[in-house]
Amino acid sequence: MDDPRNADLTAKAKIRNAALDLYAERGEDGASMRAVAAAAGVTVSLVQHHFTTKDGLRSAVEQLIIDYHKAAIASAAAEGTPGEIAAARDEAVRQMLADHPSVVNYMRRVLLEPASGGGTMLARLTELSRTEVVGLREAGIASTRSSVAEQTVALMVRQVGELFLQPLVDSMWEQLGGEDNASKPVLSVRAQPASE
Repeated sequence: MDDPRNADLTAKAKIRNAALDLYAERGEDGASMRAVAAAAGVTVSLVQHHFTTKDGLRSAVEQLIIDYHKAAIASAAAEGTPGEIAAARDEAVRQMLADHPSVVNYMRRVLLEPASGGGTMLARLTELSRTEVVGLREAGIASTRSSVAEQTVALMVRQVGELFLQPLVDSMWEQLGGEDNASKPVLSVRAQPASE
């Protein structure tokens, strides 16, 4: 799968990538434009030239995350049963998230912290998922037994639910101290063929 992050290593892309890393680590409020500029090895005025404001920079970071999701979905096999296609897409998104921890950390911050303004990111991911569901339905690949909304929510839960719930599992495991010779549970959300 092509990595949208490395598609263009212009100054603008370096700034966007540095912002993603810093926002994932510190949150948007904890990463000034000056800090982003320093991490990208550019001046603050260049950051402002390319993105104007912090909102412009956040929008570029979120577009990169959407591009990661699109690339992951496009990389999945589009042949087989509806369940196999859904599983391949889910696995491609799961692998992309595993390969890009800054995407996971950013999404956790903006979607789980009410004051973070994550509504835009959620809306963009939801629209991408809805578009994919509609496309699969129109191609006769996805079932039409449930509504587009139900399928979109199910898709989102399958593809990103683990990244939100695994920290909860990790925290409980740590609190309980684990057990001798026991492996920490790893959450797995799988597709149900009837909902495809």
